[in-house]
Amino acid sequence: MSSEPGAPIQAGTIPLHVPELSGNERRYVLECLDSGWISSVGPFVDRFERAMANQIGRRHAVAVVSGTAALHLALIGAGVKPDDEVIVSALSFVAPANAIRYVGAWPVFIDAEPTYWQMDPQKLEQFLTQSCTISQGSLRNRTTGRRIAAIVPVHVLGHPCDLDAICALAARYEIPIVEDVAEALGATYRGRPVGSHGLAACYSFNGNKLFSTGGGGMVVTDDDALASRVRYLSTQAKDDPIEYRHEEIGFNYRLPSLQAAIGCAQLERVDAFVQRKRETAKRYSELLRDVPGIELMREAPWAQSTFWLYTVLVDQERYGMSSRDLCRHLGAQGMQSRPLWMPLPSLTPYRSAPRSSIEIADRLHASALSIPSSVGLGDADIQRVSRVIREEVRS
Repeated sequence: MSSEPGAPIQAGTIPLHVPELSGNERRYVLECLDSGWISSVGPFVDRFERAMANQIGRRHAVAVVSGTAALHLALIGAGVKPDDEVIVSALSFVAPANAIRYVGAWPVFIDAEPTYWQMDPQKLEQFLTQSCTISQGSLRNRTTGRRIAAIVPVHVLGHPCDLDAICALAARYEIPIVEDVAEALGATYRGRPVGSHGLAACYSFNGNKLFSTGGGGMVVTDDDALASRVRYLSTQAKDDPIEYRHEEIGFNYRLPSLQAAIGCAQLERVDAFVQRKRETAKRYSELLRDVPGIELMREAPWAQSTFWLYTVLVDQERYGMSSRDLCRHLGAQGMQSRPLWMPLPSLTPYRSAPRSSIEIADRLHASALSIPSSVGLGDADIQRVSRVIREEVRS
């Protein structure tokens, strides 16, 4: 077995996160196969979209092949143009930054805040007020002269961003918000579903998410025009139901019916999945709360987190080993874990991008470690992982 961080874990050990497929998935896939509607046209795609829109409380949902595709199309629908700038969380998987570049725009990175690890509203306000100015009828970056076209807050690890603060700033400067909810389906902010606050929200159904269709994504919105444009572009921008006429460049982004069938089955149990995740987080917190050098995940009083991946911060001096050493040690014991992503401004394609001061994201990357968090994770495995973490500090 490899002990490198992120290496595959052999059968019989505890993976970081695997999908829970014990509901109607098989039944719906067989229905789909029997019907012959297996591509992006068919009743399961429409059914999945309706169910997702109802889940979030939005008027429209458009199913696409990935969360990245959802972000790409949502940014286009939000009016982002080449050479614009889009503000995005510095602590995130790379997908939102890449999607910004797909439309020819440039990311502006805002650091995480230290308590809940989400986009820092104070640093966002500082950038908007000190680094930007109104020019040519829009808010522009003083240094680059580019228009600030959108804000993409990424709800990291299942916990909501402080949406009241971010939305207030967006409203002040008339900047649309596209929420990245890839990791936070089922989370709520002040009692409202995350994904119901901005102009649009984007979801991922990758294999490691709260629920999975194997791969897939969704754009949800209340905006009729945005939904229509996203749907149009996702189907190669076809302008006639019979003739092959295309007036602009589109994308082959529509979700296949087979995956939508799995999505319908998964969505039926999403509330139970969230409850199970929260129970897992509570159990980890009980078992690890007094371990020197281990800082636990927190939940804001205004939030209900899904705790997508339960993540701890490892203080090397107090704990006695680094987060990477602990990752390797858990791997040697048959337990998969992984560090958080490198802060996006440190990645080669984005080193010259505008940014706030990046301090917290760097610290989180150095010390954070996500531990096994599957929906189906049993208490015996939670205890086993916790025991290894607790015992190591005494060794």
